[in-house]
Amino acid sequence: MPDAASTPLEPPRQIKRILLKISGESLGDDGAGVAPAVVAEVAAQVARVHRLGVEVAVVVGGGNLLRGAEFAKLGTNRATADHMGMLATAINALAMQDALERAGVETRAACAVEMKTMMEPYIRRRVIRHLEKERVVILAGGTGNPYFTTDTAAALRATELGVDAIFKATKVDGVYTADPNKDKTAKRYDRLSFQEALARDLRVMDRTAFTLCMENRMPIMVFDMFVEGNMERAVRGENIGTWVL
Repeated sequence: MPDAASTPLEPPRQIKRILLKISGESLGDDGAGVAPAVVAEVAAQVARVHRLGVEVAVVVGGGNLLRGAEFAKLGTNRATADHMGMLATAINALAMQDALERAGVETRAACAVEMKTMMEPYIRRRVIRHLEKERVVILAGGTGNPYFTTDTAAALRATELGVDAIFKATKVDGVYTADPNKDKTAKRYDRLSFQEALARDLRVMDRTAFTLCMENRMPIMVFDMFVEGNMERAVRGENIGTWVL
């Protein structure tokens, strides 16, 4: 009998709860800073999906403001550098919360690092309850620990919250055989297994995050967030990105 972990997964037939992973760079102008118009555009897409009745949790990165790894390379203590990065994710989370509320969506921000005056602490059961009450929850602070990326935080939270899939927002419409900006012959995969992605070194997420998803059989949809309506299309099952299963 084949190992259950090696049995191919199928995309979820009905999506009721997702975790959206969006990088900090996606929220800025040319990858830097926080651009209100860009944040509003992302919030509008999330709002459209939320109105379909889908429960949405969001993990935001902080690379548009600060990359802890870059400070660590220059001699900053790695734990200190990563804590700086966690604070950057909190800024993005507050910006996203405000944009969603202006779009008419009830929202909560929860952080893995305690900052009571600005957002709730991350408590799994409380976040699940918010989702059940049709609130979008923005998750900041990564895992709350240094040495882990926000990709790993997304994989961890997705597993904890029991989502149907991780939606990894990018500026490319899926996973390709090569960088489509450099290789015009690159072809997009409609579907990949975890094993294929590892064997071909496609780097969908960092290795720790990817392994966590593979071990917990957590589907990943990689799609272009910055084509209007794409997130809604992906949730509806249209072929607009790459499923990693």
